[in-house]
Amino acid sequence: MARKGSSSSWRVSSLLISMLATFASFYVAGRLWQESQTRVHLIKELDRVTGQGKSAISVDDTLKIIACREQKKTLAALEIQLSAARQEGFVSKYTDGTETKKRPLVVIGIITSLGNKKKRDAVRQAWMGTGASLKKIETDKGVIARFVIGRSPANKGDTMDKSIDAENSQTDDFIILDDLVEAPEEASKKVKLFFAYAAERWDAQFYAKAIDNIYVNIDALGSTLAAHLENPRAYIGCMKSGEEPEMVYEPEWWKFGEKKAYFRHAYGEMHVITHALARFVSINRDILHSYAHDDVSTGSWFVGLDVKHVDEGKFCCSAWSSEAICARV
Repeated sequence: MARKGSSSSWRVSSLLISMLATFASFYVAGRLWQESQTRVHLIKELDRVTGQGKSAISVDDTLKIIACREQKKTLAALEIQLSAARQEGFVSKYTDGTETKKRPLVVIGIITSLGNKKKRDAVRQAWMGTGASLKKIETDKGVIARFVIGRSPANKGDTMDKSIDAENSQTDDFIILDDLVEAPEEASKKVKLFFAYAAERWDAQFYAKAIDNIYVNIDALGSTLAAHLENPRAYIGCMKSGEEPEMVYEPEWWKFGEKKAYFRHAYGEMHVITHALARFVSINRDILHSYAHDDVSTGSWFVGLDVKHVDEGKFCCSAWSSEAICARV
């Protein structure tokens, strides 16, 4: 009897434990579900407040971003002002310890001949300068001027060549083209080799061809070229096209079309091209044709290119005025 009662009590206890375990499972599951729903609600509220899932940005971070944007705008404006000042020729007095080198505005190649020392001396005295005055024009105005000459057609290294070498040792203002024979029929090649040499020697904005019997107004030249700094492929000079007088016919005129009509080109004593065009001449010097006249040759090199032809009467060198860039002397 005693053994039977004990068995009944054990079954009741097991049933109660099972019921308690079941209730506990339901309770825990309910709590977990409730907490998960709470998390979902909180996440939705956070997304709504911070902008649909985007990470929250503190007030301090927001102010830093605004300040950074304002500084960026200020810096951009200062860079524009600095660029404009540089175009006007201004250079900062303060550096970070390294010397800043201003880009030259223009390199002028003055075409001269072996026997023209008197003309060269007149040019030096009139506008080009020598020694310290030549360097001052380079540093203050960004204008580099050099006489361009080849070698003696008789014997290389003869008295004429030695005379040029001696003159250059005193003045240091020549570009001597050792591979060019000094002769009238080489005039176009001479101009081509000057542009090629100058583009490789100096990283200037412009390159100008001139001759040794004109006066050049440096200030007028600088102000005129400054107006074309935004044109990367400008060809500037006293432009003309159409038929020419019989006396100046190009022997190979038939290449240009009927009625001996010429394409657009800058004629006369002086014309200017930009750095990009000078580099084009330098790279293609071996395949660019040289006609009898150097101004026709220069114009022919740019036919077919995306070049802006600027007809500037100040380069006609016909008569002197305060606004003229050049004049015959």
